[in-house]
Amino acid sequence: MLQQFYPQVFHDYRYELNKDMQMAAAHFIDHQDAGRCRDTHGHTYFINITIAGDALDDAGFLVDFKTLKDEIHGAYDHTLLNDHPRFAEGLPTTEVVARVFWEQVDERLAARENRPYCLQVLVRETPTSYAIYRPKRGDHR
Repeated sequence: MLQQFYPQVFHDYRYELNKDMQMAAAHFIDHQDAGRCRDTHGHTYFINITIAGDALDDAGFLVDFKTLKDEIHGAYDHTLLNDHPRFAEGLPTTEVVARVFWEQVDERLAARENRPYCLQVLVRETPTSYAIYRPKRGDHR
């Protein structure tokens, strides 16, 4: 797995956790300026999700790591990203993938009584290319 550190988000929450995962998925970018990426192709994506908050749940978790893995890996591994409704605009670029994953995780976290926050989602598409999505103040549900 990814034995490395990522750009940090500075915050004043008491707890922070990071979940790394990888998944295989295909996509294509349906745009005239996408060049070779207009053709369907696949990647082994490496994803890091940063969660923070002040309160733990009754089990002593900010959020269970398995919850995060199920939310992303469970939904998208070995799929064509373009087939998912969240990518209906046909532009699952690395930047959009990071934003969509953040939106999905944030929706899940908003329902938790201890209300942790997703501070960033990093999506590495290749060994040399990645994108990070960080919400602005007020973006959380």
